[in-house]
Amino acid sequence: MKKLNILLLAFVAVLMSSCYSHRVIGYLQEPTKQNKLPQYDSATYEPYRIRVNDEIIYRLITMDETMSKMMDANSNYSAGQYANSYRVYADGTIDLPFLKPIKVQGLTEVEAQDTIRAAFREIIPDADVKVALYNKYFSVIGDAHSSQYYIYKEKMNIFQALAMTGDVMNSGDRRHIRIIRPRDNGEEPEILEFDIRTNSIIDSKYYYVYPNDVIYVARQPNSFYTVPSYSGFIGLITSSVALLTTVLNYVAYIYK
Repeated sequence: MKKLNILLLAFVAVLMSSCYSHRVIGYLQEPTKQNKLPQYDSATYEPYRIRVNDEIIYRLITMDETMSKMMDANSNYSAGQYANSYRVYADGTIDLPFLKPIKVQGLTEVEAQDTIRAAFREIIPDADVKVALYNKYFSVIGDAHSSQYYIYKEKMNIFQALAMTGDVMNSGDRRHIRIIRPRDNGEEPEILEFDIRTNSIIDSKYYYVYPNDVIYVARQPNSFYTVPSYSGFIGLITSSVALLTTVLNYVAYIYK
């Protein structure tokens, strides 16, 4: 009986070590002696700058009837407003109707809007232009709900992005989240790896999500042996102890 008790205690200890704890999956943790989390430096937010192969949407607003008739044939027309999307070519320019190629690579949305408006006003004095990035998406793969999601606001952070996926699964490795970020001019993409559990993630260079980012959540190496929750843990203990007791009683009965 003493050996049985020791065996049961050892079994319970092993299971307890296999539960997901706050230290493993919790966010915004303070560093402690037991949990040595990395500390990241703060970084100034940089607005997204247009890259080759991005798609630009612009809306031209004018009361010029002559220009309205010229654009009406091949535009989405509604009360003097036109909405079209255009890809940024390898040389960093876009081709817009009635204008020379305009260089937009490296510009923010606001800067591109001012540049395109100025170009249109050379031929349409009352022209007003609204510009936005069409491909304003990020992707998530790995141990989260993998899909492509729309960036609905400026300065979207990593927590808001993952909340759109339903959060990282418990089996996801929060210590080694990776963001794969494209670069311009055919360069290799930048790979940012970070521990999302630390509170110093806020306002660091890992905090904000940009268009075309791919967020990769790897699976924890030991996740196969880990119990998802304490309720599941209790259920597992109960069923395991019952099974172990049955087996031991059966063995004792055979060798009785």
